[in-house]
Amino acid sequence: MRPEHPQGAGEGLPFYQPVGDELTVFEHCHRTRLPLLLKGPTGCGKSRFVEHMAARLGRPLVTVACHDDTSATDLLGRFLIEGGDTVWVDGPATRAVRQGAILYLDEIAEARPDVLVVIHPLTDHRRSLVVDRHDELIPAPAGFMLVASFNPGYTQGFKGLKPSTRQRFVGLSFDYPAPELEMQIVAGEAGVDAKLARRLVKLGQRLRALDELGVAEGASTRLLVDAAQLIRDGLPPRLAGRVAIVEPLTDEAEVRQALGELVDLAL
Repeated sequence: MRPEHPQGAGEGLPFYQPVGDELTVFEHCHRTRLPLLLKGPTGCGKSRFVEHMAARLGRPLVTVACHDDTSATDLLGRFLIEGGDTVWVDGPATRAVRQGAILYLDEIAEARPDVLVVIHPLTDHRRSLVVDRHDELIPAPAGFMLVASFNPGYTQGFKGLKPSTRQRFVGLSFDYPAPELEMQIVAGEAGVDAKLARRLVKLGQRLRALDELGVAEGASTRLLVDAAQLIRDGLPPRLAGRVAIVEPLTDEAEVRQALGELVDLAL
């Protein structure tokens, strides 16, 4: 998430605020053709960072939101019937390699194991994609880059990543920004004033500290931005806080009530 900053990369880029050396690391990985793994909690800016860097580098971006049903076939492609003919249709990974795009596998740990088998040749010296069903080997061009992300703190149904996969990537750890930086992000992303952004960030910090309520994850920067956007659009602040922050965090009535009381105090 990016307002204006000293490393400015031109106008019209997706909003991203750097918090460390992540821009430099990404650029070096792209030049040296190394895959990159982004680790961090939900809503801390991983996906926006990839969007920003793809635009910054002038590369097309192909994103795959991985889940329990994401298979190798979904990534590679399949034969389909069109007008009585059987035709091959590339999947997103195949398209990305052909185009020399940045391929972003979001929440890769949620995908099925066969997906990891497919991407392994893209993460080492081979830099190629094997499309068995189409009997094709596609070398990755110079502009191609593989980026993946996952949330190491998510424990409900979390599958993890095997060391044999993790060690194929350069790693970057993300976390929620420091308060002053997060305030800049909320204000810049949602187009609200600093006073409202500060109140929302303070609320987010309080919610993240409530381990005793059993909420799986704290309020992400994304949720704070969503609430700010609703308030900017005219929704009453307390209602915006409840629907944009409290409701996404929990389905438990008692926890919703407790979090809602904190929202009412903050907004």
